[in-house]
Amino acid sequence: MFRKNYKRIGLNTFFIAIVFFFMWGCKKSSVQPTPPPPPPAPTSFQIIKQTINGVVFNSTKTIYGINVTPSIQISFSDKVDRSLMASTVSLVNKTNNSANVDFNVSYQNNDSTITVTPSASLPFLNQFYFSISTALKSASGGSLTNRSDLVFVTQIDSADKFAQISDSALLDLVQKQTFKYFWDFGHSVSGLARERSNGNNETCATGGTGFGIMAMVAMAHRGFISRSDALNRISTITNFLITKCERWHGAFTHWVNGTTGATIPFGNNNGADIVETSYVIEGLLTARQYFNSPTDPTEIALRDSINSIWQAVDWNWFTQNGQVQGLYWQYNPSYTSTSDIWSIPVTGWNEALITYVLAASSPDHAITKNIYDNGWARNGAIKNGNSFFGIVLPLGENLGGPLFFEHYTFMGLNPNGLKDNYADYRQQTQAHSLINFNYCFKNPKDFYGYSNLCWGLTAGDDNVSGYLAHSPTNDDGVISPTAAVSSLPYTPEQSMDAIRFFYYKLGDKIFQQYGFIDAFNLNDIWFSNSFLAIDQGPQIVMIENYRSGFIWDLFMSCPEVKSGLQLLGFSGPGI
Repeated sequence: MFRKNYKRIGLNTFFIAIVFFFMWGCKKSSVQPTPPPPPPAPTSFQIIKQTINGVVFNSTKTIYGINVTPSIQISFSDKVDRSLMASTVSLVNKTNNSANVDFNVSYQNNDSTITVTPSASLPFLNQFYFSISTALKSASGGSLTNRSDLVFVTQIDSADKFAQISDSALLDLVQKQTFKYFWDFGHSVSGLARERSNGNNETCATGGTGFGIMAMVAMAHRGFISRSDALNRISTITNFLITKCERWHGAFTHWVNGTTGATIPFGNNNGADIVETSYVIEGLLTARQYFNSPTDPTEIALRDSINSIWQAVDWNWFTQNGQVQGLYWQYNPSYTSTSDIWSIPVTGWNEALITYVLAASSPDHAITKNIYDNGWARNGAIKNGNSFFGIVLPLGENLGGPLFFEHYTFMGLNPNGLKDNYADYRQQTQAHSLINFNYCFKNPKDFYGYSNLCWGLTAGDDNVSGYLAHSPTNDDGVISPTAAVSSLPYTPEQSMDAIRFFYYKLGDKIFQQYGFIDAFNLNDIWFSNSFLAIDQGPQIVMIENYRSGFIWDLFMSCPEVKSGLQLLGFSGPGI
């Protein structure tokens, strides 16, 4: 029994040992070997240098004056994945609606440097945007940690856009082309000057019409239109002013409907504007002196009409009917409070000296010298006397303000030899123009395109503000061609240089249907699509005054104007 049990115990022990052995073996065989470590993640990489035509750039500043076949080179800290170039590198023309520009890519330094070049020459004076996105990978799959962004502007084309002609022929061309604004684009019913080329064609400008009348006289004098054609057009305008246009104490409003003569509100002004009226009278008196035939009935009738308009203006009414010692710009009869009825005192220095001269010259409603001294000259506060760019400025704000201050009045009033208690007006007009020129030449704000050839800040259209009185103290990069062109009598060398540059170098962009466009901004690559009567007129007239002094001679021959200047204390040739 014991042996039996022993045998059984032995067999059991044997079997247990066998089971344990197999269990131990199975457990040991289920232990997996330690896996190898994962491969290291791709190392990120970065742009370490970026240049255009060898000049280092960053994303914060636009690069100007780039040639039309630029080379953009980008260096990375690792070689790039070539297969991602097409999807991560971009070159677009922002001037042309962000159109994609085809380009080529070459590789250097074991693919760690790329050079991007346009497939064809780029257009001049266009703005481009180049970029490399962070979607670009290195050849080993690493992520790009910084992107590339560049805005650049191609250079001005130095080639002449038109054949070279003599300076005299160029001035002929500018006068003729600009004159089309008043002759071809003048209102078909009234003959008035439309306020602007890109506005409501029924909106006509009274002041601009005065400038247009002077332009017609200048063009008849030069033989670009016939005397009879000028006479007929100006007669149409004059008759419309008399029979259709609303007047307040003889003064016209700022804007007029060219078909009906109805007043069109100008801002809050829906009544008389004495400054715009003075520009109309300036033009009409010039025409009266030109059409001086003692026998031609049409010329006699025109002179009579002009005299009726001129003599009806009650300049004294615009001193608040004698209540203040100065003229007020606007009379608004539809308002009730005095401050609304009479708005904007006419004080100097600005474009309105002609308003005081004509107010003093009126045969029946002349102001006194005291109103001129107190209202316009502010008892001498009009004086400046400081020096800017080494040039002493007799009158007005520091750095002179917009250049139209020296144009509107002096289209008729000859500043040469003209003096009063406050200034020598030859010095004033020349100093202001030279300061404006020097400011643009020095270019303290570093606007692209400003130079001794491309200058001129005055009121005009603006690519940001719509319309702005540009000046050295209000400069946003906009050049108005009328500023330099109309300053030709004051700065003949600098203005003629600008006219040549505008025509030959920029003419494909800015010399169009009615002469030079109103404004442009080379810093933003913007060219206006507009022409304005008050900017086109001075160019024609002031070119003529530079060439012959003819408009000056006519206006200054008015006996009333001589008397008015004497009353205000002016002296000068023929006064």
